[in-house]
Amino acid sequence: GAPTAFGRPAPLPQTGWERLSELWRRDEQQQYPEETLNIAKSAFTAGVVGWLYGGLPAFISARKAFIESSRGEIFENRADAVQSAHRAGVRSFIRYGWRWSWRVAAFATIFNVVSTGLSAYRDKTTISNFAAAGAFTGALFRMHLGLQGLAGGIVFGTAFGVPAGGLLMAMCGLAGETLRDKRSRERKELYEQRLAEWESRLSMTEILGQTENNAQGRPEMERATEL
Repeated sequence: GAPTAFGRPAPLPQTGWERLSELWRRDEQQQYPEETLNIAKSAFTAGVVGWLYGGLPAFISARKAFIESSRGEIFENRADAVQSAHRAGVRSFIRYGWRWSWRVAAFATIFNVVSTGLSAYRDKTTISNFAAAGAFTGALFRMHLGLQGLAGGIVFGTAFGVPAGGLLMAMCGLAGETLRDKRSRERKELYEQRLAEWESRLSMTEILGQTENNAQGRPEMERATEL
C-alpha cells in the first residue's frame, strides 16, 4: 500500500482509447463512471417503456377479442367471465410486452453505448455522435433484411439519433455543461488535488530527511571538535 499511497498520481488520459477504457473501470470507491451508470439506467427505463408500449394495446385488444368471441359461451357467473377476459389480456400483455421490451432496451443500450463511446473517444459531445450512433444501431437491427433493410435502418437510426441527441444536448445546455465536460472538469480537479497532496508529502519527506541528516551529522562534528 505504501508505494501506491506515496507514488505520483497517474496522469489524466491523453488518448481516445485511454478515455474509452476508463468508462468500464471502477474508481477508488469501486463505482463505475456516471456515463456507464446512465447507460444501465436508460436500458431499464427503455425496457419498461417498451413493455408498456407493446403490452397495454395487446392487453386491451386481447380482452376485447375474448369478449367478442365468447358471447355464445356459458360462464358460471359474471365474475368468472370477467376473470377469463382478464387472464386473456394478461397473457397478451406479457407476451407482446416482452417482445417490445427487449427490443427497445437493446436499441437504447446500443445507441447509448456507441454515442457515449464516441463522446469519450473524441472528448467532446456533438450532434454527429448521436447521428452516427443512431445510424449504426438502426443498421444493426435491420441488416438481416438485406441491403434495402440496411439502408432503411441507417435512415431511421439517423432520423432518431439527431433529435434525440439535440434534446439531450439542450438539456445539458440548461444545466450549464454536458456530462462529458462535467466529468473532465471533476477529473482534472481531482488530479490537481492529488498532485498537490503528493508534492506536499514529497516536500515533507525531504524536510524530514534533511533534519535526520543534520541530527546524525551533529554528533560527528562534536566528536571531531573534541579530537
